[in-house]
Amino acid sequence: MKQISSFLHKYRHMWLLSYGFIYLPWFCYLEKTVTRDYHIMHVSLDDLIPFNEYFIIPYLLWFLYVAGTLLFFLFTSREDYYRMCIFLFSGMTISLIICTFFRNGTDFRPAIDPDKNLFSALVATVYKTDTCTNVFPSIHVYNSIGTHIAIMRSGILKKYHWAHIGSGILMVSICLSTVFLKQHSVIDGVGAIILSYIIYGIVYGYNWSAQDKKVAQKALG
Repeated sequence: MKQISSFLHKYRHMWLLSYGFIYLPWFCYLEKTVTRDYHIMHVSLDDLIPFNEYFIIPYLLWFLYVAGTLLFFLFTSREDYYRMCIFLFSGMTISLIICTFFRNGTDFRPAIDPDKNLFSALVATVYKTDTCTNVFPSIHVYNSIGTHIAIMRSGILKKYHWAHIGSGILMVSICLSTVFLKQHSVIDGVGAIILSYIIYGIVYGYNWSAQDKKVAQKALG
């Protein structure tokens, strides 16, 4: 008991993760209630993007990417952890508010043959468990950007350029997966990018140092 008490005291900042008890019930409520009479999110570019079931790989890696990075900072850097939590949870809350008052969804999911291959089967499972509503702005895109920013701005990771590059590649892949799997419209991703820019200024500030800019340029190629 003493070891558990010591652990909980040392990592008492994990209380922020209790935000899940706010987000999940709210999101589930919207999933159950927003079923009709919602605004269709669609732009002409959506019709030019082909469906590709292989993008289910980065799409599902999103869960490990976001949660893994958050837990890493929980145990290694309280400052990075706080900033990442504030960034993610602020945007997620704003997204829920938007979806509550601006009911939205998509209508261009293709018919999936789950017997085609493993990847199609996984997409079919995602389609069954995740509705095509409450898509704007895309939380998949927003949280991917927020996670990448947290890694880029972390003091303890500034020497690990491979982490910056890998994170950048994974972030872009996840963002692309949302449109190639027809989970989101391009406009959902654009909305997430705009929201990320706004929240970034609040959490991190817009004045990057020369060193930060150099790191960002290397990470983005």
